[in-house]
Amino acid sequence: MSHKGNVFNIQRFTINDGPGVRTELFLKGCPLRCKWCSNPESWMSIIQPGIYRAKCISRKKCGLCEESCPQSGALNFYRGKIALIDRSKCLNCMACARACPSEAVKQWGNMMTVEECMQEIRRDKGYYDRSGGGITVSGGEPLLQSDFVAELFKSCKEENIQTCFESTFYAEWEEIEKILPYTDLIITDIKHMNTQVHSQYTGVHNEKILENLEKLAGLGRKLIVRIPLIPTINDSMENIEATAEFILKKLNGQVSIIQLLSYMRLGEEKYASLGIPYQMSYLKFNRRSFQNHVKEISAYFNARGIKCIVGTTETE
Repeated sequence: MSHKGNVFNIQRFTINDGPGVRTELFLKGCPLRCKWCSNPESWMSIIQPGIYRAKCISRKKCGLCEESCPQSGALNFYRGKIALIDRSKCLNCMACARACPSEAVKQWGNMMTVEECMQEIRRDKGYYDRSGGGITVSGGEPLLQSDFVAELFKSCKEENIQTCFESTFYAEWEEIEKILPYTDLIITDIKHMNTQVHSQYTGVHNEKILENLEKLAGLGRKLIVRIPLIPTINDSMENIEATAEFILKKLNGQVSIIQLLSYMRLGEEKYASLGIPYQMSYLKFNRRSFQNHVKEISAYFNARGIKCIVGTTETE
């Protein structure tokens, strides 16, 4: 059986999510709601329209989105330009996105077969071979589409294309087992060691995530661990020390590197396009001081014998 995946973005020539030159597929759907997430278009498993008012030609000069929409009142205009979608009326049929000539209405998500994805992936196989790169699948949470990922990765392995899987690992172990036989590299993140704080800022507790990371390490799978450092939320030395203890005592030396990702205020335009409030607007901090703190955290991990860098330039 050939599976289809809901892909909301394909990036070619990426160099940050795995070694070498890569093609990265981002899959829709995520059970987490991290307050600092820069990809809110990845949350829902369904295809959705996003509104970019600045690109609108105007209702008077164009109006094709309104003409194509089967639901009266679903599209709302302000001063002659599309402003928002009434999500309670929207059918997510994407008629407005298909009709829009200026991409003022953008389609987030596209159902693709494995072969359609492979056609995109094969375009750059020469670059993978020369650079030690390959394909990375990320999200959202790609384990929500584990059957599709397993089939895609199997096709990649049949064509000698390296595979990298990036996941929160908030999923049942049976879903993880589907992709492991075809996965070369694993990237994950540890957001907070305190399960209550983790739930407060991501919407889910962390026990399942940490348990799955332990199982992966127990199988001898090397992990690239990322820590998104958010000022006042998870950058305390108490949390950093707890993270180091977990890595040293529970992950059996299987963490090849920690990559520290400094918080950046990204994705606000996407939130606006989906009519979702951006929840980190309140956060104020001195970036220079924070960057120095991030370097101190990196030095701490390295002093504990855990290789750590700031950024994503190295993978091992």
